[in-house]
Amino acid sequence: MSRLDFSTLDNLPAAVDTPKYDPRRIGIGIVHLGIGAFHRAQTAIFSDDALAIERADWGICGVSLRSADVRDRLVPQDGLYTAVEKSPAGTRRRIIGSVREVLFLGDQRDAIRTRLIEVETRIVSLTITEKGYCHDPATGKLNPAHPDIEHDLAHPDKPKSAIGLIAGALDARRLSHGRAFTVLCCDNLPHNGALVRGLVLAFAEMRDPALARWIAEQASFPSTMVDRIVPATTESDIADNDLALGLHDAAPVMHEPFKQWAIEDHFVDGHPAWDKVGAELVADVAPFEAMKLRLLNGSHSALAYLGFLSGREFIYQVVADSVFVAYMRRMMEREVASSLKVPQGVDLRAYQDALVQRFKNPALPHRTQQIAMDGSQKLPQRLLGTVRDNLAAGRPIDLIALAIAGWMRYVGGVDEHAREIVVADPLAGEFKRLAANYRGDPAAWVRALLGVRAVFGDDLPADERLVAKLVRWLDALVTDGAQRTVAAAVAAAD
Repeated sequence: MSRLDFSTLDNLPAAVDTPKYDPRRIGIGIVHLGIGAFHRAQTAIFSDDALAIERADWGICGVSLRSADVRDRLVPQDGLYTAVEKSPAGTRRRIIGSVREVLFLGDQRDAIRTRLIEVETRIVSLTITEKGYCHDPATGKLNPAHPDIEHDLAHPDKPKSAIGLIAGALDARRLSHGRAFTVLCCDNLPHNGALVRGLVLAFAEMRDPALARWIAEQASFPSTMVDRIVPATTESDIADNDLALGLHDAAPVMHEPFKQWAIEDHFVDGHPAWDKVGAELVADVAPFEAMKLRLLNGSHSALAYLGFLSGREFIYQVVADSVFVAYMRRMMEREVASSLKVPQGVDLRAYQDALVQRFKNPALPHRTQQIAMDGSQKLPQRLLGTVRDNLAAGRPIDLIALAIAGWMRYVGGVDEHAREIVVADPLAGEFKRLAANYRGDPAAWVRALLGVRAVFGDDLPADERLVAKLVRWLDALVTDGAQRTVAAAVAAAD
């Protein structure tokens, strides 16, 4: 079978949309660190739409930091790939042309450095997941003892981390043409622009205080909120897409119809016409960010842990159960919504209703274990921020505490049928060590996990209201299982 590339672009079925511009004539203005499925199914699509109406040099150079896989899939097909929209209404396919170059840090370090330093590069964006920022999730501060940060400070010419890459590129630009770029974080982190700014400045201060001052004055770090459900692409997805195209595409991405992108309007050297194709440029992204992190991501994580423990492989299977839907709705309405400052013009009830329908989409199977990954990095912003706010205000935390207890049961590494759970998390080794000593005693297990400061900080372990609820729920999960415990929580909330 022939491969998707420029030479076969005109051979696609009429039902498959293709770029409304010539990708070969677009220069590169964005370097994106972490060119995984989410970026290609969300922000790269916004860029593709923008290039169709303003054919400026805003093409993307995608950089893989850890694996050559995406590079090796995309380069032979000229950066083209299929974005596959799936919903109960059907499937739509379009070819995306905004990714003009893909590089891998492992063997193309010099080319990446050149791209980052070039004056034509005006935006450096990131989707490297929470664990890629080498920070303490509980405090949001740079972790100077992180192996990648230690390496990058000792070997500034060969950075491994995104923070080291960005700081090094800004230093080179300072010393050459003197023009900074915009750093655009698109990961699910609270106040993500301000957080990344703090990380880069802390790193730069350790490297050269003059560099830190220059970055603070010249670079910008707008906060953003991105929202689209993008499950991992399977071999079956690839095969189905090949059949539909009549060509082989090694790198398609699957996504839901819904997409949202809010961006603080603070760029040092312009941006693509994202605002003309659906992105919202706002003065303050915080209300959008909190709404999404706490309602969508918080509910997603809660359903992932409790749903997995109850035996469900996919989120849509969890939400097919009315008990879990009732749990999700009550948690959102009674414990999360009151912690939010609702963005102007947003109907919060309609947003919550839409989340239930989005999670129910059977055409987009999203594995509970995929969402459950890296929970130590996700919990602080998805669940614990709401807990802190509610504790301070004297509001209830019962249902959120059940979600946290679900995570505690999950990272214990054994499911309800005594089968091993493969816990994918940067702290998996520490959890395994703690489990060997404490997993058999719910109260001791709760105390042990609360002692992981990188997740819970110093305040939450000392709050006996939270501790008591976690012990109660974890004991119920161990004794009665997730299904019965969730049903009991819903009944108690009514």
